[in-house]
Amino acid sequence: MNETVTPDNAGPPWQDSSAARDAACAIKTVELTKRFDSFTAVDQVTFDVQRGEIFGFLGPNGAGKTTTIRMLLGLIAPTAGLGNVLGFDIVHQSAEIRRRIGYMSQRFSLYNDLTVIENLNFFGRTYGVRGPLLQHRKNTVLEMAGLQGRERELTKNLAGGWRQRLALGCAILHQPEMLFLDEPTAGVDPISRREFWDLLYVLSGEGRTVFVTTHYMDEAEHCHRLAFIQRGRLVALGSPEEIKAQKMRGQVLEIDCSGPEAAMGVLRSAGLVEEVSLYGASIHAVAQDAGALGPQIRQLLGAAGIEIRSMAVIAPSLEDVFISSARET
Repeated sequence: MNETVTPDNAGPPWQDSSAARDAACAIKTVELTKRFDSFTAVDQVTFDVQRGEIFGFLGPNGAGKTTTIRMLLGLIAPTAGLGNVLGFDIVHQSAEIRRRIGYMSQRFSLYNDLTVIENLNFFGRTYGVRGPLLQHRKNTVLEMAGLQGRERELTKNLAGGWRQRLALGCAILHQPEMLFLDEPTAGVDPISRREFWDLLYVLSGEGRTVFVTTHYMDEAEHCHRLAFIQRGRLVALGSPEEIKAQKMRGQVLEIDCSGPEAAMGVLRSAGLVEEVSLYGASIHAVAQDAGALGPQIRQLLGAAGIEIRSMAVIAPSLEDVFISSARET
């Protein structure tokens, strides 16, 4: 494979190549659909992703997230609808797309029996980066990921957070215009997740577009815009604040009490609230006028021997909105 990237001191390689294409949209889909026999995995999904933004694609297992990514990358053909990535058609120009993107799957995709530097060498050469340019890029990745001094360590011996950074580093060795990250932080501790997202903000600040799926609602809060997919259909689209304002039904009452699981059962049986869920060690109860229900809830839980330590109406979290949207669907 020939070296096609420009020297690092010439600036990001996509700035010139993308000038003749759509200057605003990194992804655009119109009623994108994928059916497997009688099962519809993705159902008329329409959205766009702006260049340079971090776009979160959220949904439960089996909602259609990975199928959508596979269509966008040209790995499977849509049954119906249209899509383009970086100005290229996902059906007829998928090779052009793959040259310009980096991909990190939810399953660790590197070679465990290779060292850190051997993985970087392998993926760099696979992307067509060689010689002094590859050495420079490797040094940049090692510094970005905090892996200096670990170059000769076997990948399988790295902790999850370090493996994750290495995988991200391998995905950007060729300086792609866009990154597709499919649940990249699954099973990683909170501190490593936060550090990983710090790296994503650096990449976004350099002009790269990031399309990421995640199960973690605290991560979703850090996306510029989001799409919620449920059973193959989009149920919400917008910034985190826009989605909270548009999709949240009612108020959220946060209850800190003894025996939260028992308290949830009492509230469900009483039918006072529309939804009740566990949020950490507290309960989130949703109702149209949740604040007015305080006295009744105190009486109900008190009669059941449950002590309320605190109770207050709070602003909804994305997790509250996600649960509400999923149940509505």
